[in-house]
Amino acid sequence: MNYDKHPDPAKLKHEFWEEMSDSPFVMLQLDADPDSAAPMTAQLDKSADSAIWFFTSRDNRFAAKGPATATFSAKDHDLFARFHGVLSEETSRERLDKQWSRQVEAWFPGGKDDPKLLMLRMDLGDASIWSAELGALTTAKMLVGKDVTQDVQDKQVETTL
Repeated sequence: MNYDKHPDPAKLKHEFWEEMSDSPFVMLQLDADPDSAAPMTAQLDKSADSAIWFFTSRDNRFAAKGPATATFSAKDHDLFARFHGVLSEETSRERLDKQWSRQVEAWFPGGKDDPKLLMLRMDLGDASIWSAELGALTTAKMLVGKDVTQDVQDKQVETTL
């Protein structure tokens, strides 16, 4: 990512999805329950339109469903995001089969028919995405205490996912 003065929202959004597919871990929180914040693994699907999925148990706080917010940090910390959506129960067996993996199975010994298994779909809405790639010149300026506020302006976009 190398953005001059104004990042291209489509490009930054694309970079977000690339980074998410490389490391799909987020902090998820129900908007109505701030204490619910917990790390979760997002289940992605390249052909899905504005949705991601999570596996949890029926006795987890996320079983309450509803409006939620997720925060994301790329592995290299060059990109950060906060996005909103609504959690609802995913009832499609086809979707369950598609998203199921050995990693998910490790959490649910009863398999796909485990009575505690709850698959949630998060229909995505608004998002804020920040590019944290500073570039060599800005990094050098920062190391010697020079003002970098102008260099980092406009490294953020508001969009929908």
